[in-house]
Amino acid sequence: MGITVFASCKKDESVEYFQGGTAPVLSADASTSIPLAYANAAQTAVTFSWTNPGYQFASGVSSQDVSYLFELDTLGANFTNPNRLSLTISKDLGLTLTESALNSYLLNQLVLVPAMSHTIQIRISASISSVKPTVLVSNILQFTVTPYAIPPAVTPPASGTLVLVGGDSKIGAWSNPVPTSQQFTKVSNTEYKLTVVLSGGDPTQGSDQFLILPVNGDWTHKYACKVANVTSDGGPFDLDLSDNFPGPTAPGTYLIDVNFQTGKYSVTKQ
Repeated sequence: MGITVFASCKKDESVEYFQGGTAPVLSADASTSIPLAYANAAQTAVTFSWTNPGYQFASGVSSQDVSYLFELDTLGANFTNPNRLSLTISKDLGLTLTESALNSYLLNQLVLVPAMSHTIQIRISASISSVKPTVLVSNILQFTVTPYAIPPAVTPPASGTLVLVGGDSKIGAWSNPVPTSQQFTKVSNTEYKLTVVLSGGDPTQGSDQFLILPVNGDWTHKYACKVANVTSDGGPFDLDLSDNFPGPTAPGTYLIDVNFQTGKYSVTKQ
């Protein structure tokens, strides 16, 4: 009797078996190179498309959503570069990149040198997240690209130098010219840095404000800010704006970083 009852309560389950699929085929509307130019930043650089892997289960073709991983890397890195681009794409069977977007990936993600030819490789991987052994990798496409340098947000000084002048007595109380200790170090064509000791105080007062000059001893031009857009920690700046930079409130040693590429400066306590 016990055996009979057990048999009558046995659950009838249908097990779904994964039977495989076909690796997606990747294609593009570009052949061997992808031209890039700042003047065409908003235009389409390239469109990629790929086939559905058609995952098969015992019951037939899977109705589950397929996820795709779009990878872009440099030739020779074999998609192991920690800086490679990896974009997760849900369901779609294509991706369009503008020249601006692709150029940004090349410069900021892969950290490629602008105005120099590079060879990149691209592939797509398909998978169903609920079934682990379903990753299928496509063919690899290869292109040459020459990323363009993005013009700086603020024009760097033609003099190639920057000096700090300000109301703080530690930096001369607005005396001009200033000593070489107040000259910025040129890190690159678009970035300058200076480490300086400041008294701190009231950033709304001239005695605790500063300006940055492209020519020592010359008040003709100045890098300045609009106070409404900045804090004592930094913000946007430009040439010949109306307001002085607000100084920090606390005394100490500060690093002033002026970045012409982004058009922003920062004041960081050391």
